[in-house]
Amino acid sequence: MRRSYLLLAIPVLCLASCTGSGENTKHKSWLGIPAAADITVTDAFWSPKIGLNRTITIPYVFSQCEETGRIDNFAIAGGLKEGVHVGERYNDSDVFKIIEGACYSLMETPDSVLQEYVDSLVTLVAAAQEDDGYLYTTRTIDPVNMAPGAGRERWVDERVSHELYNAGHMYEAAVAHHEATGSDVLLNVALRNAALVYNEFGWGKREIAPGHQEIEIGLIKLYRLTGDNRWLELARFFLDVRGRPGDYVHHPEGTRFEVYNDSVYLQMHKQVLEQTEAVGHAVRGGYMYAAMADISEETGDDRYLKASRRIWDDVTRGKIYITGGIGSKEYGEAFGEPYELPNMTAYTETCASVANVFWNFRLYRATGETKYLDILERTLYNGLISGIGNDGCHFFYPNPLESDGSFSRSGWFDCSCCPVNIARFMPALKQYIWSVADDGVNLNLFIGSEARIANGTGKVTIRQETEYPWKGDVRITVNPEADGSTFLLRIRIPSWTGEAPFEGGLYHYVNPQKEKVQIKINGKKVPVKIKSGFAVIKRAWNRGDKVEVTLPMEPRFVVAREEVAADSGRVTLGMGPLVYCLEEADNGPVREMRVNPGTIAQFTYDSTLMGGIGTITFDVTGPGGSSIKARAIPYYSWANRSNGEMTVWIKTDN
Repeated sequence: MRRSYLLLAIPVLCLASCTGSGENTKHKSWLGIPAAADITVTDAFWSPKIGLNRTITIPYVFSQCEETGRIDNFAIAGGLKEGVHVGERYNDSDVFKIIEGACYSLMETPDSVLQEYVDSLVTLVAAAQEDDGYLYTTRTIDPVNMAPGAGRERWVDERVSHELYNAGHMYEAAVAHHEATGSDVLLNVALRNAALVYNEFGWGKREIAPGHQEIEIGLIKLYRLTGDNRWLELARFFLDVRGRPGDYVHHPEGTRFEVYNDSVYLQMHKQVLEQTEAVGHAVRGGYMYAAMADISEETGDDRYLKASRRIWDDVTRGKIYITGGIGSKEYGEAFGEPYELPNMTAYTETCASVANVFWNFRLYRATGETKYLDILERTLYNGLISGIGNDGCHFFYPNPLESDGSFSRSGWFDCSCCPVNIARFMPALKQYIWSVADDGVNLNLFIGSEARIANGTGKVTIRQETEYPWKGDVRITVNPEADGSTFLLRIRIPSWTGEAPFEGGLYHYVNPQKEKVQIKINGKKVPVKIKSGFAVIKRAWNRGDKVEVTLPMEPRFVVAREEVAADSGRVTLGMGPLVYCLEEADNGPVREMRVNPGTIAQFTYDSTLMGGIGTITFDVTGPGGSSIKARAIPYYSWANRSNGEMTVWIKTDN
């Protein structure tokens, strides 16, 4: 029943269509996203990483799902193979996530071998579904001897069981599979399951919220694909029921699941519209805050968006690392108190960074405010891609900002949500680069690419070329369908070009930026007019018009607010969106090194180091008091050579 997968295919974003038999609520958002097929990534920084995901990570994760029994669980549940359930109760979700990632590949590069493999997995999933639509392999295989935490009956211990969490990832995979292949097989499995959930949950039914948020996002994708308002209604219910009394039965194993009894940990301490602080499990929270923005977009009810933005304010004021990582506490993988940002024990789960990108992109799409893109970009270049090694098959679950040499990457985890989340995220990167408004085109991220876009004024092909993040020069070529087309080109001006890496006052640069942002059109310098974080250019565009953007890219030291005890008397080093660190492989032991923040730091691109990275050198005082020339590397690239000390925050001389 099982066949090994070793295949090369190019991943790409799947965007759910908005067609269907039902009536769609009008999207509130003023921003649109170009279709995946209309965006081509050509970036020197990102294309190799996306290619590595295609050639190494996706095949590797498939093989691990096979070897660890995750795929066999579906075959056994479907009666196609003898055996017992293996692994955790939430392992079904890993298979759904990698199906989703593989479908992104199929949409870019049709391949009969890959499609056959994916369809074989879909066949197993369909076989594992019970007659009424229920799908949860551990219960179907043996309802007496289930994986710990599954609950004695369906749905009764949803705080722990992850039944609805698994379903949400199945819905996302089903939408991707339908878009990639045109097949309704997995989509029908998802819709049957969603119908069962709709019949079981709701006001006057089971008034219970999922312990691990995710189904809300999956339901909204089903709604956008089918237009069936039941899925939007159900997603909204799962938000609204949080913070209300529920019929929960806690797992009899007691202390093992004690953390699940904490309503704060589960974001159930208040109704979502009343929540003002980021608390509890960071991944769950990030998914929920993203879903709140989605619900606001689809229903026009701004209360959900306002609540999500209030929580964002709380995060950026005191609960986010300079890397964009969130969730500082190892216990509970949770948000800490304001300014509780330890470095050695920073948890900052890779999945939390994925959730942070999802959340900030939705807030940007709903508001058009670039402060959300600033967080998205910082998380993307630091806290997210630090989670995967240069070989494409070793990972970090937590991403600490300091190491005593005991941290190393792993090839797999018992709970492997992070590897599969990376595998499905990387192909979707292109969706974040461009956005479309009725009056023009927005350039969100500086990633070499070409987009074919239709806005309210007509069609245009637009291309950007850049060596970002190593250099701040961006070249944009505009080719409207018809010469003389008038529309706005908005170019994001990152917050790191100013006094702080991002909004909120938690971090700021020690020294001002020496240079200013410059823009030229067809070789002629023009004034930079910034509105809502964008440089806005309005003109009648002709084919071949060129816009040159120069973002001042220089190494700069950063300090944290004095309330952040872990960073007191320390600085870190950044350049553009990147955070840098000192690693023992380059410098010897680094945790006791000291630096004068007024020292001159010099950037150099080293094509021979780890496939090509930018390094920064500067003078430090070594542990013995001697002067040393230290070399810093981008944080995302650490722990790819040998185990050793690492620090993001460097002690200062004064």
